[in-house]
Amino acid sequence: MTEDMTNYTPDIYTLVDDEGNEQTFEMLDSMEYEGETYFALTPYPEDLDNDGEVVILKKVIEGDEEIMVSIDNDEEYEKVGDEFMKRIDGMFEYGDDDEE
Repeated sequence: MTEDMTNYTPDIYTLVDDEGNEQTFEMLDSMEYEGETYFALTPYPEDLDNDGEVVILKKVIEGDEEIMVSIDNDEEYEKVGDEFMKRIDGMFEYGDDDEE
């Protein structure tokens, strides 16, 4: 294990849905896109049932509070999701360089 991996501490968030259910997520990435801030999260701790699920949320300011909300617009969700997948894929190198 590299030194970087031993010092890694995930950014963990506990979110509450509209029905009052709490779920814990690890922040994978955040980005600015077309003037808005978006977050890519995955359920935490990662379990075998997760199957690589990624949740994408948008930052909204309500009063003086910053909250993460679902993206209701399908086109916006697809665009942002595609951008995040490109970024996340770029973060991880899978050794594809060795294949011919």
